[in-house]
Amino acid sequence: MLDDFDKFDALFHPGSAAIVGASSNIMSGGYNFTRFLIDHGFKGRIYPVNPKLDEILGLKAYANLRDIPESEVDYVISCVSAERVLQLLEDCKAKNVKLVHLFTGILSETGRKKETRLEREILRKAKSLGIRILGPNCMGVYYPKVGLSFNHDLPKEAGPVGGFFQSGGGAGEFVRYAALRGVRFSKVISYGNALDITGSELLYYFADDPETKVIAAYVEGVKDGREFICALSYAAVRKPVIILKAGRGEAGKKLVFSHTASMAGSMEIWRAISKQHGVTLVGNFQELIDQVVAFTFLPPITRRGVLIVGGGGGKSVISGDVWEEEGFHIPELSLKTRKELKKEVPEIWDWVRNPLDSSIFQKSLVPPLSLLKMVAAAQEFDVLVLGLTQDDFYPTDIWRETIVRDFLGGTMAIKDGSKPAVSVIETGEIDFSDMQNWRWSAIAETRKQVISQGIPVFPSPVSAAKALRKFVDYWVWRERR
Repeated sequence: MLDDFDKFDALFHPGSAAIVGASSNIMSGGYNFTRFLIDHGFKGRIYPVNPKLDEILGLKAYANLRDIPESEVDYVISCVSAERVLQLLEDCKAKNVKLVHLFTGILSETGRKKETRLEREILRKAKSLGIRILGPNCMGVYYPKVGLSFNHDLPKEAGPVGGFFQSGGGAGEFVRYAALRGVRFSKVISYGNALDITGSELLYYFADDPETKVIAAYVEGVKDGREFICALSYAAVRKPVIILKAGRGEAGKKLVFSHTASMAGSMEIWRAISKQHGVTLVGNFQELIDQVVAFTFLPPITRRGVLIVGGGGGKSVISGDVWEEEGFHIPELSLKTRKELKKEVPEIWDWVRNPLDSSIFQKSLVPPLSLLKMVAAAQEFDVLVLGLTQDDFYPTDIWRETIVRDFLGGTMAIKDGSKPAVSVIETGEIDFSDMQNWRWSAIAETRKQVISQGIPVFPSPVSAAKALRKFVDYWVWRERR
């Protein structure tokens, strides 16, 4: 665990921030980092630093960090070249800077001796001055609660997911796409080469952070394997830890070193450690997002009985196959449930089974929502899966007024009940012109409404079943612990 959580946490609550190397060039990091703070409503004071400009984005610019008229500047974003960082650290000491985010790169990730020596000298200097370094070669901190951001147009609302990413671009993409699924974030930290602040330290931090309920990470490699394993063990018993391990193949391992100067390590070792310590390991960014969606919106689940509803006969068969292949059970309806069905829907009672082909709703005089509630209440099911697919033949009026209404009603009814539910909404490979079509616009609107109700939505049965399997595995592991 961290020796001093409060001291480390204070690094991410700056009352002031300076962008050294701020610029009016809209393609530069110095311009964009200044704009990130302005556009996201950073709650502290913002100081652009550039000796050639008087003003940047409406803010007074300072020739040097030392010229800023206050004795302390909490957070510095470095957008200057690597050769200027040592002098920058001296300036930071004069202003009692706590944390320097080095957007600055072209250091040890190049593999060159000169740049590697300079990176080590930067670390020695920072330690001697009592300054913490985030990076180099990283995008820094996204913390919506205080208005820190490393990208444009990220959600300003806070949420329960925290993360640390060696890839800055990957961190931004993760936030953007997960946000479309309703996920919101406590903090996401891009830490690049991990010169000073390491993945292990961030893992300990998120494990104790009261704002974080789920931890997501993109890791290329670690510099102290033993310490990282200790951090994994500490974190995973407190909250879910999901890791996307990059550099699994030979080509990936080589690229990992040139990206963040990390040693990738053996995937066999990573798999064994993850299994032992209850860490959820995923293989790509899509799986990372799917997993975060599951852990964000579902309560703990330790059993594997699934009721599948939605789609016609063919889709139902395939869905059943997919869930069984991921280790779930597709139980038959109990005798008690069948007796209730025989009394309420005598015309189809012996036709209803699991998976439930939604086309049989047409044969019943009972509204689909009533039938769904009746089946969903059965004790043999632990999770309900509702699918909205495009295998029907209905025109726009029936689809909008009946199919969508029944689907939304069903998901809301289950959410209000005692059973956890997931939704599978398949949208296909659509582009902007397709969104003008009534069917695709209707399904997009339906998806948005379901997400707004806090129900996890997945793009396919495969992604849902795979994410739920790992989700249940974690909670079974926690229960056994």
